[in-house]
Amino acid sequence: MAIRQDWVGKAKQLIPQLLETTVYPQETIQVYPDPVAVQGWGKDSLEPYERVLKQSLGTGDSFILDFGDHQVGYVTFKIKAVGSPQDAPLRLKLIFGEMLCEIGENFDDYDGWISRSWLQDEIVNIDVLPCELKLPRRYAFRYLKVIVQATSPKYKILFEEIYCTSVSSGDPSVIHPLPGHLPADLLAMDRIGIKTLQDCMQTVFEDGPKRDRRLWIGDLRLQALANYVTFGNLDLVRRCLYLFGGMTLERGEVGACLFESPEPHVDDTSLFDYSLFFVATLHDYYAASGDVELLRELWPVAREQLELAWDKVGDDAIVADDPGWWCFVDWHQELNKQAAAQAIFIYCLKRGLVLAKALGCDDDREALAVQIEQLSRAALTHLYDPDQGFFTSGAERQISWASQIWMVLAEVLEPQDNSDLMNRLFERRPPIAPNTPYMYHHLIEALLVAGQKEKALEQMRAYWGEMVRDGADTFWEVYNPQEKKLSPYGSNLINSYCHAWSCTPTYFIRKYFV
Repeated sequence: MAIRQDWVGKAKQLIPQLLETTVYPQETIQVYPDPVAVQGWGKDSLEPYERVLKQSLGTGDSFILDFGDHQVGYVTFKIKAVGSPQDAPLRLKLIFGEMLCEIGENFDDYDGWISRSWLQDEIVNIDVLPCELKLPRRYAFRYLKVIVQATSPKYKILFEEIYCTSVSSGDPSVIHPLPGHLPADLLAMDRIGIKTLQDCMQTVFEDGPKRDRRLWIGDLRLQALANYVTFGNLDLVRRCLYLFGGMTLERGEVGACLFESPEPHVDDTSLFDYSLFFVATLHDYYAASGDVELLRELWPVAREQLELAWDKVGDDAIVADDPGWWCFVDWHQELNKQAAAQAIFIYCLKRGLVLAKALGCDDDREALAVQIEQLSRAALTHLYDPDQGFFTSGAERQISWASQIWMVLAEVLEPQDNSDLMNRLFERRPPIAPNTPYMYHHLIEALLVAGQKEKALEQMRAYWGEMVRDGADTFWEVYNPQEKKLSPYGSNLINSYCHAWSCTPTYFIRKYFV
């Protein structure tokens, strides 16, 4: 791993102050199985939160609090004993859920392939009452189930106060309100998109405040776009760019993600597309800020990503089809990623060309222009099937939505041909379709590039609008309207239900539909 301590130091100076908001529960609820509800769980309101504070509770008692909206923060309980003196520890079990399924289902039955420790439950033992219990761990949740596992026959407890200190580096007071004449569904998508972004804006742009709680560059690129039209926090983007640029992997690749603690360090995961997105993220930042100083500092890192990516290009100017875990594109096991990778490379080369021109780097500009032409011509020669009117991918010539979407974004075809390609995509609907808001972002963007603004809005309403109708407080990591319990991890319990890459309806609405 290569570390530029000066850039890591600059990133440290840009650590934001977190804004704190005290949020109280709104009510108690009961959760019950409901086969027609989203993910199979429904809820009923029981009574206002304040009624809980008047109830003496003993072993086996429990209640579920609804905070009314998604929270990211630290929970405090004020508890006292009633009856005889406390003669045994109080034991509480706490279960936090972004969704009702996390409250209704038994975590002990979890059988997904990523760690069960991401499921948010705790057992707390309290030796002395009264006490003010401030949980040290940060949680992401709307619902909180409190189970009194043990008191003793001699005493019970009263909760005097329960609240969450919610934290974010995103200041909603700086956001300009949308015109009131916009349709209600767009206002709702904008509000929820902003809330999603806000809850992911901590000391970096986290991918998800429940899981994975770290900085992924694929998420960062989309968060930054939404941030530019809402919070306008350029310093937080600068911080993230310095961190990625200052801690590269052994060969010089920008890592796919990095951690902040105990000291900033890059993960050992390298993804072809994510490394290239350092170039695109720097390009977008420069377009939003005009910050030539940062561009000049980080251009060598961006240029190196383009050079390293060329190592995967064969003599035919086609990116090699690597069967391993090498390129993300979307959560889809059946997706062949060769064509999308080719297009992503072209997309990022074009953005690198813009940066090289801005810096007056003539040698880089000429070299990048040649590579763009080579890769684009090869894509048309080797990957495009004129008989079917689609780009194909891999040895089996797979036709997927992702391949067409990314080729449109890379603008390999002429504008009218791009529009025709998107029309064919919706007419014939290849079965390898998008599975995540991440891929749907690129679908919307491709429609806009193809000049199909009304179709883009229609798809936003069909996808994120359906998520709103399904009760989303914040937008989710994975969503398939036809398979609402879909999870790439083997269990929807572990999915992130406030996820950075899903926040971009606010970007589209504010940039294209106001």
